Parts: sequence; C-alpha cells; structure tokens
Amino acid sequence: MTRSAVEDLLRELTPQVLGALVRRYGRFEGCEDAVQEAVLAAAVKWPSQGLPDNPRAWLTTVASHRLIDQIRSENARREREELASAADVPPEDVPDTDDTLLLLFLCCHPTLTAASQTALTLRAVGGLTTAEIARAFLVPEATMAVRISRAKQRVKAAGSTFELPPAPEREERLRVVLHVLYLIFNEGYTASSGAVLERVHLADEAIRLTRLVHAQLPDDAEVTGLLALMLLTHARRRARTTADGDLVPLAEQDRGAWDADLVAEGLDLAKSSLSGTDLGPYQLQAAIAATHAVAATAADTDWRQVHALYLILERIAPNPMVTLNRAIALAEVEDPQAGLAVLKELEEDERMAKHHRLLSVRAHLLELAGERDAAYEDYRRAAKATASSAEQRFLEERARRLRG
Repeated sequence: MTRSAVEDLLRELTPQVLGALVRRYGRFEGCEDAVQEAVLAAAVKWPSQGLPDNPRAWLTTVASHRLIDQIRSENARREREELASAADVPPEDVPDTDDTLLLLFLCCHPTLTAASQTALTLRAVGGLTTAEIARAFLVPEATMAVRISRAKQRVKAAGSTFELPPAPEREERLRVVLHVLYLIFNEGYTASSGAVLERVHLADEAIRLTRLVHAQLPDDAEVTGLLALMLLTHARRRARTTADGDLVPLAEQDRGAWDADLVAEGLDLAKSSLSGTDLGPYQLQAAIAATHAVAATAADTDWRQVHALYLILERIAPNPMVTLNRAIALAEVEDPQAGLAVLKELEEDERMAKHHRLLSVRAHLLELAGERDAAYEDYRRAAKATASSAEQRFLEERARRLRG
C-alpha cells in the first residue's frame, strides 16, 4: 500500500479510534496523545509491512496499550491494576460505533476560542499533526503545541463528558461545529496570508469532515447546505489561478475547467437543503453558489436572484461580508453607483473601514463607474492591506492596468 494511501486511511480512522478510547476511558487528553502515537507507529510500519487484517482494531489496541502505559506512570497501584485489567482490546471487541460527531462537539466546546476549536478539531478529528497545523496557520510548531495543549486542558477543566449535549445545547453546539468547519474551509480556499492563494489540504480536510457530519445527520438542512456550499465553491479551484499562481476572478474564470462532478453533487445537495420550510445561512449561501454554478457564462448569471438571496441572508444572519457581497450583486442588477451607496454604510463599520475586501470591491465598482483615479487609489490601498501575496499581486496588477 502506498504511503499516501496509508495516510488517507489513517485520517479516516483517527477520529473513530479516538472516539472508541474516549468512550471507554474518558481522559480526552491522554487518549488523544495515545492515538497520535499509534498513528505514527502505523505510518512507519504499514507502508513497508502491509496493512493488518483489521487496521482500526490494530490502532485501537496499540493506542490502548500506550494509554495504559501513561496511566501506570501517573497513578497509584490500585488504579493501575483496575485500568490495566481493561486495557487489552482484542480486535473482535472493537465497537463499530463512529463517534466522530461526538468528538467534533467535544473539540468545539464553547469554553474554547475559535482558534483553539479549529486547532483541536484538526488535530483530534482531522488527524493532522501539530507541525502540519502550525504550517497551515503560519505559526511556530511550539506555539501551536501550546495552543492545542491549553485547549485540551480547558476541555478537561470544564468537566465535559463524552456524550451528546442536552437538546437545547446540542443545536447551538452543532452550529459551532459547522462554523469551525466553515472557517477551516475558507482558510483553505483563500488563505488569509502567505505566498499562495490556497491551502488545498485544509479545504479538502474541511470537506472530508463535513461529509462525516452529513453522513451522521443527513436530514439536517444546514449540514447539507454547508457541504453543498463547500463542493460548489471547491469545484472552481482549477480555474481560480493561472499557471503562475495568480488569482483569476469569478467573472473571468474558464467554467469548462470547473469540476463537473463536484458541481453536480453540490447542486443536488443544495436543492435538497432547500426542501424544508426554514432557511439557514449555509443553505442560502449554497443557493447563491448554485446560481453561479448553473450559469454557462458570467454574463448569464441571474444577479437578481443572487441579490434577493443576499437580502434574505442579510436579514437572518447580518454580517459585513454579506452586505459587501450584496453590494456587488446590486451593482450588477442596477449600476455601480447603487453598489457604492451600500458600501458607504460599511465604511462606518470599524471592522470594515480599512479591510482589504471593502477597499478592493469599492475599487472595482469605482472602475466600472469610470472613476479611474479613485479606483487606482483604492486598489493600491487594498494591496497594502492584505497579507495574501496572491491577492496583493492581483490588486497591484489592477492598479497598474488603470495607469497603463
């Protein structure tokens, strides 16, 4: 079996094995460390020695032994003996229960910050190493290790149990889970900083984890909507950059290069997510992405529908970025001045006044309105405000074009 195939299998099995151990022993932090050690051992042995008959059972047994070794070094003799007697987990005793959703709830505990929730999710459920997560978020490995360790300690201090929270809390916690997956995907699809536009492995991991949640909650419209949104957005990946890695905006992309299979699956999921009576933000964003996906060319886009969907989204989930996107859609429906009028509202928001996305959208609309000097200045300001090299190059090129 190739090393890459082994890595894919280990990513799939990691949350299942961790869930089995946490369900049996509690001790989330110790179980997570033990599973990571077992995964590392498998990554070394399996490519050269071949897969065991039951890979999941192998990992569970090895991780259980590692955990008991930890416990023996920490606890008194009686506790050691009691837990050690339950330590040997033969393959036939490994439960088939998939506790991925429970793990996601645990990693997205409300006592944690969004950054800690994301890091812990990628480590415990995504199976990424601390070094991989650190590289993805451009921080030193030691810094990320401390962040993850503190997150596990806070989960332990909160007295969390490995079970679904009560019904009223469950819905809210699921929204946190979806938000964390959404943030991971967004960071993968358009990196907030660095030399490249995308961190594809993060986007892929977000999709994989969202598929797992969808498999366990197939009737949840927001889960379905989030998966549809990710697939329809990720389908554009090959068309988003040039061979040199430069950004290609949606209106200029070769739609023939979009992934037709992802588009088809995303459209089916988007339609399914809208079959109920209630509408959530991910369903609406999926519907917007679907409207773009069904247009053969940018000129064929039903901008009135896009604008109407953003109006609804703005009402149920107010957010400056939603308003920013509505301004773009309104400019397409009416004229650039109508979009610029909406942007004036955002200029009073401290979160957005100097944000590179507001500046770049305003530059684009000013350019369409024929105000080339003002557009040039905003493109330059936007380029200086972004930490993404790919976006910076794109914005600087737009500015140079106005002076060409």
